[in-house]
Amino acid sequence: MATLIHDLIFDTALRAPHASALSWQGEEISYAALAQSVREAACTLLTLGLQRGARVAVYLEKRPENVSAMFGAAAAGGVFVPVNPLLKPDQVAYILADCKVAILVTSRERLVQLGPALAACPDLQTVLLTGEPLPQTSLGKLRLQPWNGAPAADAPASVSHAVIDTDMSAILYTSGSTGRPKGVVLSHRNMLAGALSVSSYLRNTEQDRILCVLPLSFDYGLSQLTTAFASGACAVLMNYLLLRDIVEAVEQEAITGLAAVPPLWVQLSQLSWPLSTLLRYITNSGGVMQRSTLERLRQSLPRTQVYLMYGLTEAFRSTFLAPEQLERRPDSIGQAIPNAEVLVLRPDGSVCDTDEPGELVHRGAQVALGYWNDAARTAERFKPLPPQASGLVLPELAVWSGDTVRRDAEGYLYFVGRSDDMIKTSGYRVSPAEIEEIVYASGLVGEAAALGLPHVVLGHAIALLVTPAPGVELLRDSVLAACRARLPSYMVPLWVEIRDGVLPRNPNGKIDRSLLARELAHAYAVQSGDAA
Repeated sequence: MATLIHDLIFDTALRAPHASALSWQGEEISYAALAQSVREAACTLLTLGLQRGARVAVYLEKRPENVSAMFGAAAAGGVFVPVNPLLKPDQVAYILADCKVAILVTSRERLVQLGPALAACPDLQTVLLTGEPLPQTSLGKLRLQPWNGAPAADAPASVSHAVIDTDMSAILYTSGSTGRPKGVVLSHRNMLAGALSVSSYLRNTEQDRILCVLPLSFDYGLSQLTTAFASGACAVLMNYLLLRDIVEAVEQEAITGLAAVPPLWVQLSQLSWPLSTLLRYITNSGGVMQRSTLERLRQSLPRTQVYLMYGLTEAFRSTFLAPEQLERRPDSIGQAIPNAEVLVLRPDGSVCDTDEPGELVHRGAQVALGYWNDAARTAERFKPLPPQASGLVLPELAVWSGDTVRRDAEGYLYFVGRSDDMIKTSGYRVSPAEIEEIVYASGLVGEAAALGLPHVVLGHAIALLVTPAPGVELLRDSVLAACRARLPSYMVPLWVEIRDGVLPRNPNGKIDRSLLARELAHAYAVQSGDAA
């Protein structure tokens, strides 16, 4: 029975060695071959002097070496740090320095881009390079070595460091609304519990082929790998250029499972899907899927089950709505995943009444170990629960999400808004999601983002950015008319901006609300005459 995250690969390799574990660019890699690659990666890292609990960063696009390096670091007794391939050199250097990365696995091309930024990483000792050898170059005291998955023939044998399930296995960096990214520390137990829970309610089997389009540095993207490995399924790695590539890959690779975030689903819902698709299920997390998007997907994929989910990096996954409940509760984020309890609490820790908004609090085996080297933010987010039983001496830490939800009389949860996204205007607290839902329902827009801008009278003025739906000539007046028809006056945006193309994304593929807020705050100030 698996107790460490890499055991998921090793156990299936023993049980079904010839089954496909990965597919990449048309090449199928068996569980036996992947297990061997992971062992060789672990041996290489140990030969380089990897210490117990030391961090190994992986800065690559989705490819087999990425998977082998991550799980090889875990198998060696180290900690893997997946770095989003979209990040710029200074952002990568910040992550490497923040968690004191000792070994970096990357490609020749990416190393050239990183260049001088690595000077800000004093703990970095070795860079393992995939692909073609790098021409002779100087990187100070850094040791460069080709990645070939296997140690040199004359290297001494190394034994993996002993670890247990509560030891660190990974650090995932997640962007906040303000400040630098924070590293969420996950144990082997966290990751294993999450993989087993998600694969159980998705009913994954060894027959599934799961398309991985999200970044592996994103907890939702990494979960596609661990969920596949927990059930002996095949993870199909994809770095897409065009949206149509995803639809074609679903057909060509006989994909049965696909995960995406709301902005990606908005775009995918506008494409035509072949009726012959074998897609058994799709999942949504990372935000609320708008009802109009959901309806388009259900029309295009009538035989595909839709799982609406809610998660946060600090607990990997928290809730899901079973497909059979979708017709009745399309706006719900469902109930707690298996082996977790989700509470709705007031600020004083007491339980909210039915339909009373409160903070979503997650308890269970998926709760992370905290934020790397950040005691203050850890204390804000990971807090003791009120005593669950009389006589309990040690407090239990749960993760307080910062998200506002409500629970109905039948125990189903509904997302209200994120605390730091909530707009406070004219004394009212307004959820951006509620405004966006109305705008999407109009059929006029392709994408929408509602934001709050500082206002001397109102507290916050509501701003709305939209892109036109395909074939629509979008006018500001038509957007406002749709809002006025469905929203109370205090929720009608004061500022509407129409943009072509798509709204900017953060590295995890979500709409970059922080960037939009900064851009709009300046534009609004200039128009209002308040700019410095």
